[in-house]
Amino acid sequence: MRTAFYISDGTAITAEVFGHALLTLFPAQFEHVTIPFVETSDMAEQVKQRINDRYKTTGQRPLIFQTFVDDTLRQIINSSNGVCYDFLNTFVEPIQRELGVAPVPKTHRTHSIHEKTYDFRIDAVNFALANDDGSNLKNFDQADIILVGVSRSGKTPTSLYLALQYGIKAANYPFVEEDMEQLRLPEVLKRNKAKLFGLTITPERLSQIREQRRANSRYASIRQCQLELAEVENLYQREQIPFLNSTHLSIEEISAKIIAKTGLKRHKY
Repeated sequence: MRTAFYISDGTAITAEVFGHALLTLFPAQFEHVTIPFVETSDMAEQVKQRINDRYKTTGQRPLIFQTFVDDTLRQIINSSNGVCYDFLNTFVEPIQRELGVAPVPKTHRTHSIHEKTYDFRIDAVNFALANDDGSNLKNFDQADIILVGVSRSGKTPTSLYLALQYGIKAANYPFVEEDMEQLRLPEVLKRNKAKLFGLTITPERLSQIREQRRANSRYASIRQCQLELAEVENLYQREQIPFLNSTHLSIEEISAKIIAKTGLKRHKY
């Protein structure tokens, strides 16, 4: 198994995101190691030794995905026995040529979030938590989007991701077993129909998820999952509610697809 290191003098989040995205293209197994805030030469030397030790142990050169602002620290890591990929400096020179402006290196640049953007995110997270699973219906009029679907179809984590990453106020509403005989939109959802977005999932996957919560229950049975999903998808089609199957998608992918389909305004930058 090959080792992939994600290293930075900041959070290493950028290195992780780009590195993971690249490695998913290859049918190979990796051990992922993230090392953030390598801020001194001594720390960089320790990381270098760790990389070299891994090379000696495995006989394979570790892959190093790095985003150093400090050139001295970058050179120390580059002198290791790993194969280094420098995301920032790969693009700095061509962008500098295009813009005609020299870069101004700044450590912890990912923390330089505008105060207004930060406030959007915090408010949105608080809103998502306060309006989870149909609680506080009176607040739904203030939502940017309302996710609907059966229990355990991904509504809550998606709501929180939209809030934390994009500052989008997302409420969510579950359709439960008791709703299924005469499934219809409650008044608060009718009033906000333009904000509705549905999630669905395969019965098999839904059953697996529910089994982890209530093993061997009717709630988790394939038959109950099939019934609920069929009713909810009929409602989506009848009411012309856009919806998405979340079975094979990550929360990040679900959120991106929702934004693309709805044109929601992001408060990210």
